[in-house]
Amino acid sequence: MTADDRFDGSVEILRSPYEGKRNEIVTGPVSDWATDFSHTEPEWAADPYAIQDDLRGRCPIARTERFGGAWLPTRYEDVADIAYDTEHFSSRSIIVGNFRPPREIAPIGGVPPISSDPPFHHDARKLLLPAFTKTAISRHEEPTRAYCHSLIDALDGQDVVDAARDYAQHIPMRVIAGMLGFPPEDGPRFREFVDDALEGVNLTPEDRRERMGRLFDYLLDQVRDHLAHPRDDLTTYLANVELYGSKLDPSHVAGTMALLLIAGIDTTWSAIGASLWHLAKTPADRERLVAEPSLLPTAMEELLRAYAPVTMARLVKEDMHWHGVDMKADDWILLSFPAANRDPAQFERAGEIVIDREVNRHAAFGLGIHRCVGSHLARMELRVALEVWLQRIPAFTLADPTAVTWATGQVRGPRTLPLRIGG
Repeated sequence: MTADDRFDGSVEILRSPYEGKRNEIVTGPVSDWATDFSHTEPEWAADPYAIQDDLRGRCPIARTERFGGAWLPTRYEDVADIAYDTEHFSSRSIIVGNFRPPREIAPIGGVPPISSDPPFHHDARKLLLPAFTKTAISRHEEPTRAYCHSLIDALDGQDVVDAARDYAQHIPMRVIAGMLGFPPEDGPRFREFVDDALEGVNLTPEDRRERMGRLFDYLLDQVRDHLAHPRDDLTTYLANVELYGSKLDPSHVAGTMALLLIAGIDTTWSAIGASLWHLAKTPADRERLVAEPSLLPTAMEELLRAYAPVTMARLVKEDMHWHGVDMKADDWILLSFPAANRDPAQFERAGEIVIDREVNRHAAFGLGIHRCVGSHLARMELRVALEVWLQRIPAFTLADPTAVTWATGQVRGPRTLPLRIGG
């Protein structure tokens, strides 16, 4: 089979992850967060921290029958134990939903390497490491800075701007599009793909599969174009790289591209937006960072800790009694790094944002074997985005706090963020 032949088929080759066990879709108000939690409801999106703090005190490993059964640990220790335990927990699906992919897709999963279990995970992850070293990422810094300035230029003359839609979302879309070799004008499509992947978990399996099919159709078109017109980017690399002496299966190539596109956009977009939201509502922190720009790297880590955007998921491999609860095979685990980051047993003044916090071993980029491979990229984008914004727009406030909206699901960040410039 030649490289071209691998990608001659349709998206059907990628649909097996959506053919697993289905369960009833349950939505609506939560009766008790300890026994009926749902991270897809609006009250969770608006403020999950109060809910997590309450659970940590009275029911640190919450349970829900929604999504076919799931658990929510809220203590740092429990989250870390699960993240490091690949014997009892599988990563074959990392988005909690209303169907579970079949066990047969392990150890690769649908979006390797984040959906992969050992030992395959190690080798799949190793393929990506060269593109995400500090040195490799440093080459993207100046183009990113120039792009941030151009975005701010476009805001000239506006008293109120949407910092999420007009600034934060565009930065990671442009950077990851460049790394993958995708047309930058396809940005609006990327946003649709993000919404479908991360906020569509309560759709029917048929609807969700159709929407994800559009993503994979796009990715396969990109691969075919890159095979016909090779260039120096991640797509050409993935289409040609070898693992165990053979080129990658098309589902592996497209799955990894989907991971890089979705995770590379929404996580960083969310972190930039949440940081601007905090600075807009906390003038003392904003003014200090404007006056002391050298403090920004330290402050950035605290903003990542306090507003960690990402919650991952695991699936229980077999029935077991774990940390005082009886887990069943294929129960979901909602692995909340945001909850771990606000555990007072792990962090002093855990509920406060301390922008000069010196010791800050947060879990915003995950823990264990799946710690984010793109952490250097995310840090660069966040730092540059905040540096340029604070340099160009040192004074800003929330135009209407009630108009700020937040994403639902497992990646949380502002979706609308109206800021008033100046004053």
